[in-house]
Amino acid sequence: MRIALAQISSSADPAANLELVREEVAAAASAGARLLVLPEATMCRFGVPLAPVAQPADGPWASALTELADAAGLTVVAGGFTPGSRGRVRNTLFARGGGIHADYDKVHLYDAFGFAESDSVEPGAEPVLLDVDGVGVGLTTCYDLRFPGLFTHLAGSGARIVVVSASWGAGPGKVEQWRLLARARALDSTSFVVACGQALATEDHGGAPTGVGHSVVVSPDGELLAELGEEPGRLVVDLDPALADDVRAVLPVLLNRRF
Repeated sequence: MRIALAQISSSADPAANLELVREEVAAAASAGARLLVLPEATMCRFGVPLAPVAQPADGPWASALTELADAAGLTVVAGGFTPGSRGRVRNTLFARGGGIHADYDKVHLYDAFGFAESDSVEPGAEPVLLDVDGVGVGLTTCYDLRFPGLFTHLAGSGARIVVVSASWGAGPGKVEQWRLLARARALDSTSFVVACGQALATEDHGGAPTGVGHSVVVSPDGELLAELGEEPGRLVVDLDPALADDVRAVLPVLLNRRF
């Protein structure tokens, strides 16, 4: 399966960000990708009030994303915000195109390193597994990367590839943690981990997690296959899902787990 990752730097303007998505969909389609992964908060960066930005999953922004993906003939995963309850929003991954219309609401909220995502975001409750060309693809978002149980659950449900869309918070050691966690989750789940983050922000937005770059692709045996730097950029990788089966045959951690 050919997968494209688009490490962008989104702004606070959803319309401008949709134009970025348009460019990345065209580039991914031109490269022959079947799946395009964009970061968390592609619709709008963190650091601004999110309630005025949020739209329903069938609203104008997600509908435009669907049209772009369908026209290009591939599946696109991109982060946005949908309305929640009591004035909060949901941090939602939209998966559109290629016969897929699914949404994943981020389960683990980033209440860490002095940031409280739960002040403005309502958590989701259910994992989401896609079928992309017959391959199970799990969806996760940013802080989810620190929770191995979600990855092993997705793998146990049929995922051989797990996508991570992120807007990773900057700080000492955070890039090293991002890289280490991606490799660890690949080993935990014996799955490919395809982790696409926002590029490093050029301005501080009140300490909001606005990205560090370093999107990575990791094999089911923990090998780092590809990595970007901190600037905006693109990756295109060819992954053989059967490798996950091969690794699981010799490293059956999913079968051997007891808790």
